[in-house]
Amino acid sequence: MQIAYQGRPGAYSEAAILEYFPDQPEPTPCDSFEAVFAAVETGECAAGMLPIENSLAGSIHRNYDLLLQYPLAITGEHYLRVEHCLIGLPGVQLEEIRKVISHPQALTQCEGYLRRLGVSTSATFDTAGSVKIVLDQGDRSQAAVASHRTAGLYGMAVLAEGIEDDPANYTRFIVIRPQPVTPQGDAKTSIVFTLRNNIPGALFKALSVFALRDIDLTKIESRPLVGKPWEYLFYIDFAGAIMDSPVQHALENLSEYALSLRVLGSYPRKPLKNGF
Repeated sequence: MQIAYQGRPGAYSEAAILEYFPDQPEPTPCDSFEAVFAAVETGECAAGMLPIENSLAGSIHRNYDLLLQYPLAITGEHYLRVEHCLIGLPGVQLEEIRKVISHPQALTQCEGYLRRLGVSTSATFDTAGSVKIVLDQGDRSQAAVASHRTAGLYGMAVLAEGIEDDPANYTRFIVIRPQPVTPQGDAKTSIVFTLRNNIPGALFKALSVFALRDIDLTKIESRPLVGKPWEYLFYIDFAGAIMDSPVQHALENLSEYALSLRVLGSYPRKPLKNGF
């Protein structure tokens, strides 16, 4: 089964695919997040794996925007422990490094370490792809931030391990498919909505529909509404499935305040372990 992801072999998204899917998935690399959505929409791939938030660097806003643009459903979630390594050419010593490249999220997660190292940084499209860049350019003063597995794939040297600023570094991934699923047991639902403008207390009223029914909100994210300055889309994750009676009543109540409302998907809730 082909599963699309953004990046190159060795990327953390590929690692998430290999952990999440039990039946020998075929990770399929894509150049961009948009390409992942397109591959799933066209049927080229059965599903896509996308990072949506990191415990250190926060939300991946581009994927929130793309969830609204494509008619796909969230069908699962996965938490991946992210341990970054500094990777350079074979035989290079740490003190030779002057520049470090990687995906912006990875650079942010290692900001303190890189500052103490005294190097310049430059953003690339992917962690694993940055290792390939270092290999191709052959610059001994340049290194990349990526996974330990990536170093092995490209025959590169690990100059330092565990360089993230906090060991509790986890990325939450979502699985997207063309059709929604009906989760059994503990579930989570993701929605996006807009509110009527200039109504006092509109957001408070919208959120209160969940509090009144003891529905736990696990994530709230706002994004600008394109074409309407200072108006916003609100993305919410909450405990429960769309077929649950309290959830149905909450969404009916929410529709009284919302100008638009879309359910992005109900899916099995990943249990949290080891303090994350």
